[in-house]
Amino acid sequence: MAERSFVEEVKKLKLGQGEVFSGEGILAVTKALLESGVAYVAGYQGAPISHLMDVLADAQDILTEQGIRFENSASEATAAATLAASVNYPLRGAVTFKATVGTNVASDALANLASGGVTGGALIIVGEDYGEGSSIMQERSHAFAMKSQIWLLDPRPNLTSIVESVKAGFDLSEASNTPVMLQLRIRACHVHGQFVAGANRPPEFTLKEAMEQPQRDVSRIVLPPASFVHEQEKIKERWPAAVKFIEERRLNEFFDGDHGDLGVIVQGGSYNTMMRALERLGLADVYGNSQVPLYVMNVAYPVIDSEVLRFCEGKRAVLLVEEGQPNFIEQNLATILRQAGVSAQLHGKDVLPVAGEYTTAALLKGARAFFERYGRIEPQPLPAPVRKIIPLVQAKELPAPPEPDQPIEEVVHARPPGFCTGCPERPIFSAMKLVERELGPHHVSADIGCHLFSILPPFHLGNTTMGYGLGAAGAAALNVPAGKRAISVMGDGGFWHNGLTSGIANAVFNRSDNLTIVVDNNYTSATGGQDILSSKANNATRSTGHEIEQAVRGVGVKWVKTLRRTYDVAGMRDTLREALTTKEKGPKVLIAQSECMLNKQRREKPLVRKAMADGKRVVRDKFGVDSDTCTGDHSCIRLSGCPSLSIKPNPDPLRSDPVATVLDSCVGCGNCGDVSHAAVLCPSFYKAQVVSNPSGWERLRERIRSGAIGWLQRGEARRRERYAF
Repeated sequence: MAERSFVEEVKKLKLGQGEVFSGEGILAVTKALLESGVAYVAGYQGAPISHLMDVLADAQDILTEQGIRFENSASEATAAATLAASVNYPLRGAVTFKATVGTNVASDALANLASGGVTGGALIIVGEDYGEGSSIMQERSHAFAMKSQIWLLDPRPNLTSIVESVKAGFDLSEASNTPVMLQLRIRACHVHGQFVAGANRPPEFTLKEAMEQPQRDVSRIVLPPASFVHEQEKIKERWPAAVKFIEERRLNEFFDGDHGDLGVIVQGGSYNTMMRALERLGLADVYGNSQVPLYVMNVAYPVIDSEVLRFCEGKRAVLLVEEGQPNFIEQNLATILRQAGVSAQLHGKDVLPVAGEYTTAALLKGARAFFERYGRIEPQPLPAPVRKIIPLVQAKELPAPPEPDQPIEEVVHARPPGFCTGCPERPIFSAMKLVERELGPHHVSADIGCHLFSILPPFHLGNTTMGYGLGAAGAAALNVPAGKRAISVMGDGGFWHNGLTSGIANAVFNRSDNLTIVVDNNYTSATGGQDILSSKANNATRSTGHEIEQAVRGVGVKWVKTLRRTYDVAGMRDTLREALTTKEKGPKVLIAQSECMLNKQRREKPLVRKAMADGKRVVRDKFGVDSDTCTGDHSCIRLSGCPSLSIKPNPDPLRSDPVATVLDSCVGCGNCGDVSHAAVLCPSFYKAQVVSNPSGWERLRERIRSGAIGWLQRGEARRRERYAF
């Protein structure tokens, strides 16, 4: 169950020649694939292109009508290897995944593909998750494209440019026998706009024809001495063919301006941001008309020497806008200009940030410095930064600063990203904290996914993380006799991605004695809730329902336990204790199962609302805290960290400590109460049932109860007044 459905939007993919397409960038990419005569598409979900996989899945019927094969690949490496179909056959294929981590996973397959070259067009669509919206390390796809000599397209972020780049990417790939990488920035993926659609094209050469007419060319296989020839082909044949195609098709764009002695060279993906900065400086209007000449590099690699020299000819200086580091393009341009003896001064990272996302504010500051230096705008003092004051609470006096030796746990910390309300992973780490009280801290090898939030407050668990599905592998070196066992964590998505082989099977082969916790919440939750092998949902186009425990036992693990309900904190605590203290040797695997609460709520809330609107009886569980019983210790909050747990003033005038309270966002998972009981904290938690559209008998019973309780409360109030003094 993906987090977003495109069932209605995919109907636009049937638009014909001349019709106007309106929608999101991701949907436009899919339409462009259909218009390009693609034969197969594969990929692995990940920000910011998760929705592209969801669109393709929802468009399965349309793809089938066009004769297009679509696969949700097991990993990025699987997706990249799928492009092997384009090596010997004139088949157009596309794959998609997240950059740069996905590109790294796929590196072996991509390197081999780029070495042997392709016959049919091969397009690799990567989501460049860079900058403040990123969830990964800050690296660029550019380096990989250069390393393997894969041409890199970076189109202007509007639908027309994106669609044309998809089509041109296939043509460029076929013209140069080289795979092409199409980079989509996070904002380009979700930009909305229009373009004039073309007719959908079925593949000219089909997969069926390829299977019935197998072709074989030993020179395309990466095996010496052919691999030595491939390197020469790249330079002597493929590169010149690509340069010629890029020049003739005018993939890069030139825009004239009045200030002809200056210029701006900008990567296509940064075009919109740069135009906004120029508009703020009075050098462009809101319609994108610039007074400064622009050279827009919709092809980031290779750099076209002749176009650079033509643009820079007769100019005093040019500003290069290249987001990220190292400054590959700037170094290339500097070499081109100096070797050609062009006098134009090249500016880039000397006025713009060396690293980090090029936001409008960053480009505005750098462009201002550049144009002031060359007298195109009047020097202006930079305005003082605006201090935003958001009065949340009218405090009577400022709190005293913490003492130097005060423990960090006693200081109010920042609100880091964390688990959703009701997340089934939260009780797993609550149980780990309880075991830590008994057995002391253990080395915890973390993994990519929602469970990585456990490294932050309030859990403070996790020593390292090496990559998706590499939790167990990250603890491989810590496999020696010791007083404690190392713990590793991975999700079900990471398990099927590569954790089964690189982690579990490796642990069996090397006789590990450590513990691996596999968090099984039914989907690849961190990437949007897509189904995987172990999903319990019935998927019409995929095979699901394959138990992780069977796979683990299949590679030789003997000690395996599955907990079907992670909210059982006491049971989780006891099983963890057993795994960490048992005398049995060999790798231990604990599979913790509960459905992702976010997806569960997405599915159930609309059904509940409809039932309530239809007048049907609906019962919802909710937890609360008895203010008279709560001691104000707040261990429940420290051990669970649930967003629905908060504090409120103590209603008892004789007690000053605030008491715990459960907010209306509670989804009734019961974790807070289970944690409190497992930790032997206090009996202040209670469970209540909220009944919508109750029956007549329930209404009568409630009136009787309310009347009896009210009579007792009034009697108690009279007794207190009698003895008050």
